[in-house]
Amino acid sequence: MMRRRTPLLTGCIGLVLALGATACGGGPVTAGGGDKALGGQTVTVAGVWSGSEQENFQKVLDAFGEKTGAKTQFVSTGDNVSTVVGSKIEGGNAPDVVMVPQVGVLQQFAKEGWLKPLSKTTQESVGANYADVWKTYGSVDGTLYGLYFKAAHKSTVWYSPDALAQAGVEPPKTYDEMLKAGQTVSDSGLAAFSVAGQDGWTLTDWFENVYLSQAGPEKYDALAAHELKWTDASVVEALTTLGTLFKDKQLVAGGQKGALNTDFPGSVEKVFGPKPEAGMVYEGDFVAGVAKDQFGKSIGEDANFFPFPAVEGGTAPVVSGGDAAVVLKDGKNAEAGMKLLEYLATPEAAAVWAEAGGFLSPNKGLDLASYGDAVTRATAKSLVGAGDSVRFDMSDQAPAAFGGTKGAGEWKILQDFLRDPSDPKATAAELEKAAAKAYGN
Repeated sequence: MMRRRTPLLTGCIGLVLALGATACGGGPVTAGGGDKALGGQTVTVAGVWSGSEQENFQKVLDAFGEKTGAKTQFVSTGDNVSTVVGSKIEGGNAPDVVMVPQVGVLQQFAKEGWLKPLSKTTQESVGANYADVWKTYGSVDGTLYGLYFKAAHKSTVWYSPDALAQAGVEPPKTYDEMLKAGQTVSDSGLAAFSVAGQDGWTLTDWFENVYLSQAGPEKYDALAAHELKWTDASVVEALTTLGTLFKDKQLVAGGQKGALNTDFPGSVEKVFGPKPEAGMVYEGDFVAGVAKDQFGKSIGEDANFFPFPAVEGGTAPVVSGGDAAVVLKDGKNAEAGMKLLEYLATPEAAAVWAEAGGFLSPNKGLDLASYGDAVTRATAKSLVGAGDSVRFDMSDQAPAAFGGTKGAGEWKILQDFLRDPSDPKATAAELEKAAAKAYGN
């Protein structure tokens, strides 16, 4: 997922997985076995995907159809999955399955009473093949509703091997080393980093990686739930760390003004396009797709990544996003939809998209050899290997007014901080003011 795509409603994530959640009927039909038991039924699936993502997911749906005889229909919702699904339910035309791109939306759907708990078969697959953290993010008030099928690894720094080789630097292991390497790259003629400041969500991702490494997972969880105030010293410290990079005109391509006029695709172009302006760009694993598809780069040769480095003796962070499959109670073929989720929970289903590319799975059962290149295999290995230390994108857990609205809340405040990083305390106070209003506490 390259960006925030839907409004969020918040709430603290239920931390207890009720493995005794009710199984959802459907008799002896199985997603495996090729018995065509769903012949004649059509499963409607709604999600934000379009273009190549939609095409590749259709390959997964086609494989499900081959096994079960079911037909599938994918409906692209555009950015606003919450509103589109809500209106379809009200109109009596609910899809059977929705691919939900944010924790907050999954929580909203569950609290509206729209979702069926996952079947016992799916729960068992999740128990066997997923780290507990993915159950946590798929659960509301102890009941598992969401199966995380596709994930994003948001702790990857992408670089031009040529630019680093020319500067004589190796991929760094710590944040301080990264800034020093950046200075050396800058001295060799290119700016160190391309920063997509025009898109506020990229700045939240920068903050989240620094904060998770520097403050640790417990404080990250507390801040995500707004149980910890944004005026806490740990937030000020992370902003100070980030400000060191933002205020250095040698490190940021075009300086602060240039960064604020650069969107996400533009930030990738500044490193991997025909006229490079920087040696590195921080963002998720999806940078590779843009570098490859738009600029013809060979991943692993012309474009590579190193893990977002550890900050000040902390642990290297692994921040993730992801799309969870949920089954709507009001879908005309909700039971067949549940069979689709039983299939999506298998390594076999994940392998279909992994082979097509542009995909990561949190499913531990998926053979890494299914991924088409060594770089994607390394990214997937890092994501799965992080286990329960993975943390979901913090702004994706927040109310939309704070963590997901252009020109408002966290996005705007961090853009203002990029413009002038001189007063981290004042920025933290602004963040707390906006968060308190959005969370209602």
